[in-house]
Amino acid sequence: MLARCWAVLGSRPLWKPVLLLSPVPLPAGGRPVSFSTTCVRCSKNRRLRQKRIISERKLTRYFVDHRKVRVVGGQGGGGRHSFYSEPRKIFGGPDGGNGGDGGHVILKADQQMKSLSSVLPFYQGFHGERGGIKNCYGANGAYLYVKVPVGTLVKEDGKVVADLTEHGEEYVAAYGGAGGKGNRFFLSNENRAPTTFTPGEPGQERVLHLELKTTAHAGLVGFPNAGKSSLLRAISRARPAVAAYPFTTLNPHVGIVHYHDYEQVAVADIPGLIRGAHQNRGLGMAFLRHIERCRFLLYVVDLSVSQPWIQLEDLKYELEQYQKGLSERPCVVIGNKIDLAESRINLPLLKEHIDDRVIALSALTGDNLEELLFCLRELYDAYVKTEQSQGETPVKW
Repeated sequence: MLARCWAVLGSRPLWKPVLLLSPVPLPAGGRPVSFSTTCVRCSKNRRLRQKRIISERKLTRYFVDHRKVRVVGGQGGGGRHSFYSEPRKIFGGPDGGNGGDGGHVILKADQQMKSLSSVLPFYQGFHGERGGIKNCYGANGAYLYVKVPVGTLVKEDGKVVADLTEHGEEYVAAYGGAGGKGNRFFLSNENRAPTTFTPGEPGQERVLHLELKTTAHAGLVGFPNAGKSSLLRAISRARPAVAAYPFTTLNPHVGIVHYHDYEQVAVADIPGLIRGAHQNRGLGMAFLRHIERCRFLLYVVDLSVSQPWIQLEDLKYELEQYQKGLSERPCVVIGNKIDLAESRINLPLLKEHIDDRVIALSALTGDNLEELLFCLRELYDAYVKTEQSQGETPVKW
């Protein structure tokens, strides 16, 4: 109930609203309703919601690294056929304006995009508007931007037409059509009353194939169940699936290793390779393309198996068969599962058979992870110096 009370201030009356509350009705339980925001039971839970955990099978549906897209540019607006008419001005002449140009379809690389699953199979640009009277031009069609992940390769008829490797990089996939001409455009000394006008041109139409190649500094390469996913979980905040059966990881995962000087090194977990992967065995060549952009490689070898150096030879052979020179990139060999007794026996034998640097560790217990982090930083610093010496910009995360 709202009542008005008089308050005399000098000789001036002041209206002061006073809010009179009626008694609070009691519920059936007999206790008054509590409106407290400090009570533990009544206050809202303000904790941050945790990220929903997606299973590897569902993630397979979400992660798409290739897509066929049909793009069509917007059609240009048609020209106008019109003559100026006004009282006491009979022969005003032609005043039909030109049509607007059609909008382009543009592919734009975005760091927030991690997959091609959100890319639709068909895109068409916005059409241009028709020309107006009184020499008014039609508006151009707006550009249609399609966001794609960084590292997307654009192919047409098997040829690479664009490689979007930087954030914000754009590629015009389809140009819009030019707008038509109004009859004012055809005015000349020979033709003072033209009736000719042209329609807008159709937009460019193309069929493109998009391929995603994960852009990371380091790539974990190894056989199934070698411990790649467990190692990525140990050195970063990535959470790939881990289980006791082979081919647990069905999609590439990228984890970020943070250092004290705010440098970030991206490490990609590639699904397990087997003998004959270059011949499309196992998971095949579907994920070998993600290794192409890795600047240096981390070979993960299971030390608990007999003759672990054979795994390293098979891995390098598969990479070399897929692309020449891929196995010659800077690398380090990681001997995983050092916590087992068999691994301690095989470690000296592995160092005798190979010339590469070997880091023995355990992703499960966390033994000797510091040495891996130091080595990873050395490889990253060497990569940055090489790129800067060649006048190129190194990839930053």
